[in-house]
Amino acid sequence: MRAAFALAVVPAAASVAGASAAMAASGRIEFRIARAGLIFGLGGGTGALLYKGERYPLRIGGVSFGATIGVSSADFVGRVRNLKRPGDIEGTYSAIGSGVAVAGGAAVARLRNARGVELEVSGRQAGFKFSVDLSGLRIRLKD
Repeated sequence: MRAAFALAVVPAAASVAGASAAMAASGRIEFRIARAGLIFGLGGGTGALLYKGERYPLRIGGVSFGATIGVSSADFVGRVRNLKRPGDIEGTYSAIGSGVAVAGGAAVARLRNARGVELEVSGRQAGFKFSVDLSGLRIRLKD
């Protein structure tokens, strides 16, 4: 009886585990955000999603910056989790956990959108010093 039960349950469990792994597919993300201005300014950026061997160009918006005089930029790279298809990357992201941590000039952030896609990114800035709040980050696939 146990052997028959094991033969019936093991394939089903393996199928569920395989489905969970497929649903939690991961990729890589890289993006650059920039700001130019005198106290008030413009900001945004571009990047790419690397997923299943393909590269998908991205538009970045919704980034909040601290006061800046001049031009600054920050480059971020990291991991993307829970993608089912490339379009799932689109959306507005909120911080999870403690938000953005800064250590030695590098920022590390964990973010999630409404589709459950999670980003874990780290980055460094160039140019004048400014603060970046990635919570509220908006990502769209480029047309």
